[in-house]
Amino acid sequence: MATTTCLEPPRGGFSFDNCRRNAALAHKNMHPPGAYKTGTTIAGIVFKDGVILGADTRATEDTVVADKNCSKIHYIADNIYCCGAGTAADTEMTTQIISANLRLHGLNTGRVPRVVTANTMLKQKLFRYQGYISAALVLGGVDPTGPHLYQVYPHGSSNELPYVTMGSGSLAAMAVFESRYKVNMEKAEAMKLVRDGIAAGIFNDLGSGSNIDLCIITKDKVEYLRPYDEANLKGKRQNLYDYKKGTSAILTENVKQLDFEILSTQVTPVPMET
Repeated sequence: MATTTCLEPPRGGFSFDNCRRNAALAHKNMHPPGAYKTGTTIAGIVFKDGVILGADTRATEDTVVADKNCSKIHYIADNIYCCGAGTAADTEMTTQIISANLRLHGLNTGRVPRVVTANTMLKQKLFRYQGYISAALVLGGVDPTGPHLYQVYPHGSSNELPYVTMGSGSLAAMAVFESRYKVNMEKAEAMKLVRDGIAAGIFNDLGSGSNIDLCIITKDKVEYLRPYDEANLKGKRQNLYDYKKGTSAILTENVKQLDFEILSTQVTPVPMET
C-alpha cells in the first residue's frame, strides 16, 4: 500500500534541531566540541552631559590572541553606539542588523532614533534565539529624552543603569566603578573613570588587553577616540643578541669529499626577446 508523507516547509532563521541530537549523544558519552572561550572588558557610564562607552581591543580564540586591535564599539545611529562582548561575529552582525532596522524606523517616523527603541530591537532579536547568539551588549546614547545606558544579556534581558560593565574582565572594572562613581560627574573625571575601569580589566583578565577605546556621546556631537590610551606598551629590546663569529669554540672539524659522476647535461634554450 502506498503511503504519503507531509513534509514541513523549511523555516527561516537558526535551526535548533541539533540541540536534541547533542543531548542524546551526551547520554552516550559522545560530547560535541565546545565553543572557544572568549574574553573582553566593556563598560559604560552616564555623566553630566551624556554617556561614555569604553572597551579593550583584544580578540581571543581560546588561548590565542587573534587580534590586538579589534574594534568593540559599534555604530548603531548617529546618537547611539553599542559595545559588544562574546563572539565577535555575533556582536558585529547583530549591531549591523539593528542599525539598519533603526535607520528604516527613523525614516518612517521622521524622528531622531530613541535609545529605548534600539534596546527593544536588540532584546527581541536576542530573545528569539534563546542565547545562541553570543552577544552581551552595552548600549548607550543621547536622545531628546536625555542620556540612557542599557545592559543587554545574550538571552534578551536588559537593565537601564547609571554605570555598566560586561565581559570576562567586568568584575575588575566594576570594582573601580563602585568605588569612584558619583552622580553628575564632569566629562574629564568620567573619562578617567572609564579608562581606569577598562585598564583594571586589561591587567586582571587574560582575555582582555592591548589598547583602550572610548566613545563620548553628548547632545551635540560624538567623539570616538580610538585608541584613547595604550595600556600595554610594547617593550623595547634592552640588549643586542648578535654574536661575533668565533664566540662558540669549534672543538673538532671533519670534512668529507663526496665523489660523484655527471651522467648527462641538458640545456633548455630560452627564446631571445626582440
